[in-house]
Amino acid sequence: MKLYHHPLSGHSHRAHLFLSLLGVQHDMVLVDLAKGAHKAPEFLKINPFGQVPVLDDDGTIVTDSVAILVYLAKKLKRSDWLPEEPLAAAKVQKWLSVAAGEIAYGPAAARLITVFKANFRPEEVLTRAHNVLKQIDTALEQQNFIAAAHPTIADVALYSYIASAPEGNVDLSAYANVRAWLQRIEALPGFVGFQKTPVGLAA
Repeated sequence: MKLYHHPLSGHSHRAHLFLSLLGVQHDMVLVDLAKGAHKAPEFLKINPFGQVPVLDDDGTIVTDSVAILVYLAKKLKRSDWLPEEPLAAAKVQKWLSVAAGEIAYGPAAARLITVFKANFRPEEVLTRAHNVLKQIDTALEQQNFIAAAHPTIADVALYSYIASAPEGNVDLSAYANVRAWLQRIEALPGFVGFQKTPVGLAA
């Protein structure tokens, strides 16, 4: 398998993290976003949206970070990471939606301001970030992982932008359950970290 990625992309890190947690051999192909490689004709052939990550599984192309998580869990029949039972699967899907929604427009957007100089209103994205972190912290009061008693792809989808939230000036100190959860993810066999950037609270 080949994973087209950028090291500062949390979406890319989700896919890289899950491949590593699964112990799947893969090659990392750097897409130089600063040079516009994601908008080059050859890259747009594999992802017309011009975004990383992209998974190339021997010619089968999967785009979108969450879709890659689902693809890998299904292909490898890892129902521990993506349950088949309806309610358990629904719980995972709920948090995948949060990763694509509230996380993307909260902690991820806050980090885009400091790392990539994105044109967002800091007060708006910081408010959204703390709103979703409060929800996640509450959800983690009774269990070690977000959607089940064990890690699932929901945890993988949430991890990268929460772990890097301080880079976007999002203070995690008030969220003890979230911080303990981050440590549990980081203790999993095969864990690989998200490249750190010395900006925001992490400066």
